[in-house]
Amino acid sequence: QVQLVESGGGLAQAGGSRRLSCRASGRILSIDNMEWYRQAPGKQRELVATITSGGSANYADSVKGRFTISRDNAKKEVYLQMSSLKPEDTAVYYCKSDVRRPDIFGLYTYWGQGTQVTVSS
Repeated sequence: QVQLVESGGGLAQAGGSRRLSCRASGRILSIDNMEWYRQAPGKQRELVATITSGGSANYADSVKGRFTISRDNAKKEVYLQMSSLKPEDTAVYYCKSDVRRPDIFGLYTYWGQGTQVTVSS
């Protein structure tokens, strides 16, 4: 099995910063894309940022220029550095990884349990 565990959530003030981390563990041969999603109360889950295994990143327009996604392939971790935070960034943040396992053929998607980020004005 594969587990994703996020950390780094909490309270932040508008204009402040927060760094989220997500560690993958378990039966992992390699990880393709790693992504951060978020879901605010009453809203659908939305894609925030994507990073490929080679390090290419893409961002939602709402966070472009404020958030930075990065990864450490050796540690099987993905990070989301959030700056210039706004109250509308308040949400549960989830990491998602597309994993290749050594025991079964194919690419499998795994999700973390989520970490709450609350931005006060």
